[in-house]
Amino acid sequence: MDNKQWFKGKNGMMVHWGLYSLLGGEYRGARSSHYAEWIQSKCRIPNAEYSKLAEAFNPLYFDADEWVKFARDCGMEYIVVTSKHHEGFALFRSKASAFNTFDATPFRRDIMEELANACARNNMQLGLYYSQDLDWHEEHGGGYLSNHLECAGTAWSNNWDFPGIAGKDYNICFENKILPQVNELLTNYGELCLVWFDVPMTLKEHHSKAIFDAIKRYQPDCLINSRLGNGAYDYVSLCDNEIPTAMNDHISTDMNDISGFKPSPYGLYETPATLNDSWGFCTWDQNWKSPETVAETRKHLNSLGINYLLNVGPDALGRIPAASQEILRKAANI
Repeated sequence: MDNKQWFKGKNGMMVHWGLYSLLGGEYRGARSSHYAEWIQSKCRIPNAEYSKLAEAFNPLYFDADEWVKFARDCGMEYIVVTSKHHEGFALFRSKASAFNTFDATPFRRDIMEELANACARNNMQLGLYYSQDLDWHEEHGGGYLSNHLECAGTAWSNNWDFPGIAGKDYNICFENKILPQVNELLTNYGELCLVWFDVPMTLKEHHSKAIFDAIKRYQPDCLINSRLGNGAYDYVSLCDNEIPTAMNDHISTDMNDISGFKPSPYGLYETPATLNDSWGFCTWDQNWKSPETVAETRKHLNSLGINYLLNVGPDALGRIPAASQEILRKAANI
């Protein structure tokens, strides 16, 4: 399939799921920021403690077919799942790091494999989110050059376990974990419609090019979003929850594209958006958008040829919150 022809003006469901889902935006009497998936940084939780959450990760209600069928019933044409977020925990079995759902948890299942198979069974396009820069589980994870900038936590990098900049070398993390895991995702889970990267704060041009080239080598039709950084992309991810009024309105100053805005070479754009304020599951965030607002926004964006990627944050048991389900089902019928 030529994804450049297929992609434009579509609707997708994004899924943020990880160890942060067990905390639900709360830690020892403190709350996360409005982005609950940033709670490790916000509350400066040491890796030695945070990693123990993996021992409690046993989502008994997770059903890949149920997720995919729900997305399809809500008019979604592709799904994008956080294969690894900034916490460094992978939802797939990885030879590059045992910090994953198969090797580190009682669940002992490869979630990405199950979702890939469910997508194939249910005629759904699969995309994967992968945090290629920030990785708080790793001493040499990225972001350490940007901690003077505001973020949803207290620091972009894990500077509570690994303080200071001296001796930090993102190349070590990139060669030992990032690139190997990207290669695993490209070769183990069938055809991908896209890979969704995020916040390229530390990557140099050769890092972005190595990832770009790997994707085009293994999966030539797989699209790459603009947050890979350094101008290596196929389509533009607009700012979080950005709703342009017109196509000439979307030039972004978001730090997620540190290389500076450039138009998509193929005229492909996407708005990633939340249904409340958080991306990860958050018990106290009840600031839900109405189905009418979602339907109106979808119609507007699609009329501009912009994809609408709407996020859900499953809970620790693998359940998509009832409020998310109600909003998306009602919006699909408006």
